[in-house]
Amino acid sequence: MLSRVRSLPHFHPDLRVAALVAPRRAVTPRTLGVLRSLTARIKGADPDIHVLEPGVAVRFFRPRTSAGDAPRPALLWIHGGGYVFGRAAQDDALCQRFADRLGAVVASVDYRLSPEYSYPIPVEDCLHAYRWLVHREEVDPSKIVIGGASAGGGLAAALAFAIRDSDLTEPVFQLLVYPMLDDRTVSGPEHMRLWDGECNRFGWASFLGDADASIAAPGRRTDLAGLPPAWIGVGDNDLFAREDREYADRLVEAGVPCEFHSVSGAFHGFDSVSSRSGVAREFFDEQCAAVSKTLKT
Repeated sequence: MLSRVRSLPHFHPDLRVAALVAPRRAVTPRTLGVLRSLTARIKGADPDIHVLEPGVAVRFFRPRTSAGDAPRPALLWIHGGGYVFGRAAQDDALCQRFADRLGAVVASVDYRLSPEYSYPIPVEDCLHAYRWLVHREEVDPSKIVIGGASAGGGLAAALAFAIRDSDLTEPVFQLLVYPMLDDRTVSGPEHMRLWDGECNRFGWASFLGDADASIAAPGRRTDLAGLPPAWIGVGDNDLFAREDREYADRLVEAGVPCEFHSVSGAFHGFDSVSSRSGVAREFFDEQCAAVSKTLKT
């Protein structure tokens, strides 16, 4: 076993065991039903749950170590799953960690999945949740962060455009964790895990339906000016490494502050499959530091 682990020098030392067992391709049309069945069994924690409309709900988390009734900063969090599977409960532990570390309330969105509900429905579901959050008495509407991982990061980026083009109070920050931004991405690093080009084609085809990709895919948008400042983090063994860096560069070119964080030897979803590893903890710390810095200004 040790020799096999050492034979994976292209992965971060903390992730080599996980890289041995993690598949290169986790989602296909044939495996989708199984993955949905597995995620449907996730019980999660026991937060307050608010049903906004059929198929759309918010799981609501508060800091466990602080008191007081003054309005708090808030994070609207959007789960991943390639736009085609997953549910908010899978991120319950993460959302509670965010709430405790940031001293903020966290609203985690259950949105409707593709291909049954293609663009713009998932984005509209997240917009509905954001509108609901803005009007919560315990929320300071001037300190709302939007964020998500993978497809959730892509939806957070799409949500930023939707909010910018509406009359809603704008978020102060985007927290984009290895976001899924561009349907044109079909190739990437040699040492990928969990999500490859075939997965990406399936996920995007499901999400886009008949939509105009130049509008639906954030990575294709050309009008980036006026978006909230952002933090983008991704591993260099992730299919999304190049598109995420390019999006970060384009945000900066458009006058939008953006911090880009690359994790050497990390694959897609590494912080989920190896959540107790040192590299995963450091990745989480980087996210919290970026958000905290914004909320304190």
